[in-house]
Amino acid sequence: MTRFLVFVLLTAMTALGTENPSPSVASDQSPVVTFNKDVLPILQNNCQVCHRPGDVAPMSFLTYESTRPWAKAIKAAVLSKQMPPWFADPHYGEFRNAPKLTQADINTLAAWADSGAREGDPGDKPSAAQWVKGWRIQPDIIVSMPEPYHVQAKGAGEIKEFFIPSPFKEDTWVTSIEIRPGDPSVVHHVIVQVPEQNARKGFAWGAQNCETCPLAAVQNAVFVAGPGRTDDRGPQSPQGGSYSGPEAKIRERLTGRGAFTTMEAVYAPGSPPLDFRFHNSAKLIRGGKQIRIEVHYTPNGKETADQTMIGFTLAKAPAERRFIIMAPESLVDARKSIPAGEANWETSGELTFTEPAELVWFMPHMHLRGKDMTFRLIYPNGREETVLSARFNFQWQLGYEAEDPIKVPKGTRMIVTAHYDNSANNPSNPDPGKDAIWGELTSQEMMLPWFGVVVNRDAQPDMIAFYQPGGFDRRDLPALPVPGTVGRFRLPTPPFIGGAPRLQVVQPAILRELK
Repeated sequence: MTRFLVFVLLTAMTALGTENPSPSVASDQSPVVTFNKDVLPILQNNCQVCHRPGDVAPMSFLTYESTRPWAKAIKAAVLSKQMPPWFADPHYGEFRNAPKLTQADINTLAAWADSGAREGDPGDKPSAAQWVKGWRIQPDIIVSMPEPYHVQAKGAGEIKEFFIPSPFKEDTWVTSIEIRPGDPSVVHHVIVQVPEQNARKGFAWGAQNCETCPLAAVQNAVFVAGPGRTDDRGPQSPQGGSYSGPEAKIRERLTGRGAFTTMEAVYAPGSPPLDFRFHNSAKLIRGGKQIRIEVHYTPNGKETADQTMIGFTLAKAPAERRFIIMAPESLVDARKSIPAGEANWETSGELTFTEPAELVWFMPHMHLRGKDMTFRLIYPNGREETVLSARFNFQWQLGYEAEDPIKVPKGTRMIVTAHYDNSANNPSNPDPGKDAIWGELTSQEMMLPWFGVVVNRDAQPDMIAFYQPGGFDRRDLPALPVPGTVGRFRLPTPPFIGGAPRLQVVQPAILRELK
């Protein structure tokens, strides 16, 4: 869906915004508010990052001429707190990237619109803000999809993936990553990954057609929880793509240990670039591996083309602290759909940190029925703390960067709770008359609590935290039938706080039993 929808409020007020503001006369007691002296500095600090040519906003606020027609619309947007977009509850947590628009700034913008939207003395104008054309960072290296991908005007959303050669011949530390869609209006999300194994041509990361997957007999056994009952938590996306490979799903069913997505960076409407320098860390990109770019396209009625790019800034020296995105993908019980008509349906999941870490970044990801998501910590000593509670807006899916790292000792539990509105009162609900199932399409739902941690550079990403998949029952561990016998093979009972059995260890044992 297009980010332009986020400006529906402004568009609806076009009649107000584009009319010539009446040159009302300020009282003798009130100072005259002008664009050059009073308004432009506020726009530079809060608005121009999006409101400039080539960026996401449909109007530019760089000059008086381009801003003046929107004076009253700006007033309405800031008074209603629609702009700048920010959805975190101010009672919980402090965030480095929170908007700095103060009440005094809001009053100034409103007074400017009310007093005639005057330009003022050109000598009062501050120096123009220096924006890098097309980028919010100044990338050292840029890669892109090999060629534009054509998106049809109509049709269902689709997830496409593109593999490109890596510009990194050896392991490289990067300090920031920015994803730039070629046409943001049709891009629902982008995920950048560096898979450990290079994929062959035609490989679909979420499908069952990889050459390195376990044998079909093992797959079939894993996705059958018992005789005569198919496990509906198996892969449901024949078109491939998305959040984990089949081996991760198999491991979930074998061990009861939930899978984490491997992501280097993520883009969704409204999300800023990921900058790791603020926490004295960097991200490690493995050298010699293909870069996988997953793009979720949503047609918007206009045929177009997209050629997404990714920019990297490089660290000047190897980092001592490593930034890792943790993306638990199965916290929700996929067997329990969101009932039709439910206006405040709740789901939650829990994970446990098995190594000490510092929480520094949060990004709730849901779809059109999503209302809010809350992250709550329960420390080993019993103290509880809500570190983020944020309303969800599909058009502006923000990342929240902690002002100070949140130190998380080993054994800390994190409870994530989300609410959904599947009723007719939700104007974005694509079908309030039906239960909403979990899936990748925009018309379906997700509960993905992405978060970033900073750890020691030698930490193993898959050993930082543990969780059981949503709806997991220990009795669901697969009892694999051995041909010609009545024997059963059963894995140790989870949870494996000290580390789950790895697939390369589990698989040979299963294959031996199946021979």
